[in-house]
Amino acid sequence: MSDKKSKKFNSFEGIVFSTDPDYVYEEHRDNVETLPNNQQNLKVQLDKKQRGGKAVTLITNYVGTEDDLAYLGKMLKTKCGVGGSVKDGEILIQGDFRKKVIELLQKEGYKVKQVGG
Repeated sequence: MSDKKSKKFNSFEGIVFSTDPDYVYEEHRDNVETLPNNQQNLKVQLDKKQRGGKAVTLITNYVGTEDDLAYLGKMLKTKCGVGGSVKDGEILIQGDFRKKVIELLQKEGYKVKQVGG
């Protein structure tokens, strides 16, 4: 299946079938504006769930476009010198880099809280 088809399928937001003959499938476009760094309330936590016991640093609560989130994720992965991913509105950094990530985000002007132990 090509990427175009999967993106088109995902754009219906879970609607598989409608009994309404006049229902029009519309693509959902979020006009999300990225909040300024000082208005973001990011949460940083250590997560091991469904990862085979491997720890990842998880950054959540980002409000903004996917492109801006991807840019932030790339910057954090580069500065930490590790891999990771950006998906579902979250940034995953491989390993326990909570303190370093918090310091980096605070230098960029973000409001950051550590969640959990």
